[in-house]
Amino acid sequence: MFSRRSFIFLLLMVAVGLNLRPAMSSVAPLLTRLQETAGLSPAAAGMLTTLPVLFLGLTAPLAPLLAIRLGSERALSAALLLLATGLILRGLPLPGALFIGSALAGSAIGLGGTLLPALVKRELPDSADLVTGLYTMALCLGGALGAGLSVPLTNLLGGWQASLMSWSLLAIVALLLWHFSMPNRPQTAIMQPQASGLLKLLDQPLTWYVMLFMGLQSSMAYVVFGWLPSLLVGRGYSEAAAGWTMAISIMFQLVSALTAPWLARLGRDQRPALLFVQCLTASGLWLLLMAPMTWKWPGAILLGLGQGGSFSLALSLLVLRTANSRLAGQLSGLVQGGGYTLASMGPFLVGLQLQAGATTSKITWMLITILALCSVFALFAGRNRRLDHLDGELIVHRY
Repeated sequence: MFSRRSFIFLLLMVAVGLNLRPAMSSVAPLLTRLQETAGLSPAAAGMLTTLPVLFLGLTAPLAPLLAIRLGSERALSAALLLLATGLILRGLPLPGALFIGSALAGSAIGLGGTLLPALVKRELPDSADLVTGLYTMALCLGGALGAGLSVPLTNLLGGWQASLMSWSLLAIVALLLWHFSMPNRPQTAIMQPQASGLLKLLDQPLTWYVMLFMGLQSSMAYVVFGWLPSLLVGRGYSEAAAGWTMAISIMFQLVSALTAPWLARLGRDQRPALLFVQCLTASGLWLLLMAPMTWKWPGAILLGLGQGGSFSLALSLLVLRTANSRLAGQLSGLVQGGGYTLASMGPFLVGLQLQAGATTSKITWMLITILALCSVFALFAGRNRRLDHLDGELIVHRY
């Protein structure tokens, strides 16, 4: 039974989680319109979709330092304020504002996405499964709302600028709720970076396998966030239909995001589950981008199931591949920082391919090739291995 404090924290967590995806998913359905009205080339559009992910990866490792200086609660308030600022800035008619605002929003998401799990571990240490489910639900719902409502908001508010800026209201509401109801505790810098420990982790191949798997599967996720509607429009979809197709796909991520970790924990080897979700993702992409359009709903569903399961399993690996919470926290910082920085290259690569005149078919096979490479690292990251300390040394052993 949750206490009143825990219940309030759960509501605040959901409010914050809803804000960690719309900044990226709300741009994708408008990308074709931005190329037409704002004069963006495909390469510039690729940069626009890349910047939030790149700054997410670059900023995530700074979250522990910010938590030490401000306290974890106030650091999360600062992240929400930065997010609202970036969302407002990207809709202003100023040179470069669209790109600068997107970078600020990505930085805020990197900080918030790193700070919130640490607070969850402190506030609700014995309810990890429920809390992870609610957190995943909030992420998926926020992403789906951004994708599905972007075009309707543009039509309602009279322009893409107002549509992009409107998402700042959601961030401001979350900021106010968090600021006035946050779970204050003394000395709440709960994330302590240890340079020597991080260097030891980097010496372990298992760290790199998990990081590369996280990065490549995240790259596919952000390609979908950034480019799927544009690729569907190129196949003959309307902007609204493309946005809702992506929204439905994101909503189905919730199903596998909730079930995949539970299935993976039935055994100590996660390779079958990891390979299965990669196959689902590849099948969904092929059906959406290469099969007849009558297959769009099965394609959207398979893509969502694959990507939701892949994301959830990647998060689970951070716990399953470590023997204690301190190692899990250190591995999480490295994997999120390095993985998301790598992930940012995916949307940019698609933009470069479109700039060079690549067909949708060629881009689809490029993405499937990335998934195949991701599967290779899954074979190593999913093995029955765990990082642990023994006599002051970091070792890898079976468990």
